[in-house]
Amino acid sequence: MKKLFTALAVSLAGFTGTATIAGSYPDRPVMMMVSYGAGGATDFQARIVTMTAGNDDALGMPIAIINKPGAGGRVGWNWFATEADKDGYTLAAYNIPHFIAQSIKGGVDFSTDSFEPIANWGADPAVFIVGKDSAFNSMADVVAFAKENPGKLTFSGAGLFVGHHIAALQIEKAAGVKMAYIPTKGGGSAAMKSVIAGDVLGGVNNLSDAYRAAQAGSIKILGVADLERNVFLPDVPTMMEQGLDVDNASVNFRGVMVPKGTPQNIIDKLAIIMPEMFKHKKVAGKMKQGGSPMYIMTRDEVIAMWAARQATLEELLKGL
Repeated sequence: MKKLFTALAVSLAGFTGTATIAGSYPDRPVMMMVSYGAGGATDFQARIVTMTAGNDDALGMPIAIINKPGAGGRVGWNWFATEADKDGYTLAAYNIPHFIAQSIKGGVDFSTDSFEPIANWGADPAVFIVGKDSAFNSMADVVAFAKENPGKLTFSGAGLFVGHHIAALQIEKAAGVKMAYIPTKGGGSAAMKSVIAGDVLGGVNNLSDAYRAAQAGSIKILGVADLERNVFLPDVPTMMEQGLDVDNASVNFRGVMVPKGTPQNIIDKLAIIMPEMFKHKKVAGKMKQGGSPMYIMTRDEVIAMWAARQATLEELLKGL
């Protein structure tokens, strides 16, 4: 009987300790890792969606963004899967299809099993862009040049097996052409700069980055890799409208995750707070102003989305 009471006391102590962690969490500022450089779409949006974290009706503590760019996100996500603390004070931004496609291709230390999703804040389609003075004015122009000059149409993107690269592979397959995809270091902002500077003939980038550049008159946007036109670019046709069989597999879903092994009660608390935090009118206003499409999803919805994208990408990458 004494052993039974001892075991029960230990069990209750553990339960109480866990509950206390959740009850007092967070009691200091939280860090969120972004696997891309400062100024890119993920970094830009992460800073907006966490701007109200310190409010009493949110976490009550600020969230600080740190950047760990490199290899299309691999550097940051490898670190997050293998070295990040599992105490709820180290969060990360995820990009889908990026980290799923990279884990399917191999050579990384992570997969969907390495992380626990919290909530999704946005869905950012890939777009094909060219410099403001480019002779290309439609995807038909791009395809015609690529057919006449195999392998000579250079275009940039944020890395290998990220949404940009997947859209690029789909465009090549749909058009029956071979182009020269050039992954750049530094994420979407670096890829954008290479188009603006004329270092490449075109590029695949995020709609949100491209929207701001187009508003500034630096580029032209020729097509959207999605199933329908985007509210931010109502005059830009989809790839499908232009005769290219390119679906929404490259749409960049962005959200927040924690490392596997983070206490469940902290995961549950974050999963309640974060979607509501993303709905704040200041967040929505800033996102709209920056041309960043929002798409808020709960933890359960993200879990289902990750599973669906895993199946889609496994099939898609076999054919590409």
